[in-house]
Amino acid sequence: MSRIDYPLDKIRGIAFDVDGVLSPAVVPMGDDGVPRRMANLRDGYAIVQAVKAGMHISLISGADTPGVRARFKNMGVTDQYLGNGNKLEWLDDWMSKYSLAPEEVAYCGDDIPDLLPMMKVGLPVAPRDAAPEVKAVARYIATANGGYGVARELIEEVLKVRGVWALTNNAFGK
Repeated sequence: MSRIDYPLDKIRGIAFDVDGVLSPAVVPMGDDGVPRRMANLRDGYAIVQAVKAGMHISLISGADTPGVRARFKNMGVTDQYLGNGNKLEWLDDWMSKYSLAPEEVAYCGDDIPDLLPMMKVGLPVAPRDAAPEVKAVARYIATANGGYGVARELIEEVLKVRGVWALTNNAFGK
């Protein structure tokens, strides 16, 4: 039984914010002014497994750096909506692209720009350290802080319900 109170077998797509969800909300700043984001390897593993299982995974973030694009492209995440603040428009585009109904989508966000997308989907998810306003609309609040396993926690639960979690001899291969 899942600890997430939602029919996870309905979930066909998951959209993630980057900063504060897939990386901590506090990141070191390079001398060039570009944030140096951390990457959680267990989140990465889970995202690769979700892509292999046929789930639609998307990044929707106001931030945009070559490093973020490359990391997630290498994991098979081709739907990357980066560098603009209109997250709801991007979410609508992505859902339309795959004919995803709101109840088939989870959106994981941590701050005010994520509120409208979170209110659009069936399963809004927030990291444990998300802004109070975001936690108030989240249907599930992860036990992990942003950047420390939020994606893993969510994806693992979804793939367990599908019966495909941890059943591969080809963990990282294509």
